[in-house]
Amino acid sequence: MARAAKLKVFRTPIGFHDAYVAAPSQKAALEAWGSDHDLFARGVAERVEDPELTREPLANPGTVIRRLRGTTAEQIAALPKDSPRRPRAAPEAEKPARKAKPKPKPKPKPDRTPLRDAEQALADAEARHAEEQEALARREADFARERRALEKRQAAEQARLERLRDQERDRYDRAIRDWRG
Repeated sequence: MARAAKLKVFRTPIGFHDAYVAAPSQKAALEAWGSDHDLFARGVAERVEDPELTREPLANPGTVIRRLRGTTAEQIAALPKDSPRRPRAAPEAEKPARKAKPKPKPKPKPDRTPLRDAEQALADAEARHAEEQEALARREADFARERRALEKRQAAEQARLERLRDQERDRYDRAIRDWRG
């Protein structure tokens, strides 16, 4: 069975969160994040070795783990201050008054539940597949041990029977020589 590549944990910021993923390479981490750009070359992503931060991603390889970066108060404090507002120009008397168009109602945000369910189903399947692969590997190792024991037992029996045959052939050949005189 091929040996699995050693997992490393990588992190990149996503909005107010840090996204962590356990993957065998930077390329695999970029794929897990869905990035088409090399975030590592841009200095936006990095490898993480802190045991506290790596525990959960290593328990769920290939799954993006999001952690809130800072408290709500810290995030609000980090937002840019509003730019000064420019004063409005005084309305000119010659311009006719326009009726304000009613603003269209904003479209509702798409429901993320089906995507979240599909991602969870995929993660569950990947975990189940890994368990099945491990169980199969254990069974293959058991079969290999059983095959080696069987081959050893059969080789010993064959060697014993060949010695017995050779002894009987020698005894028979001597008896034939004695009989012929």
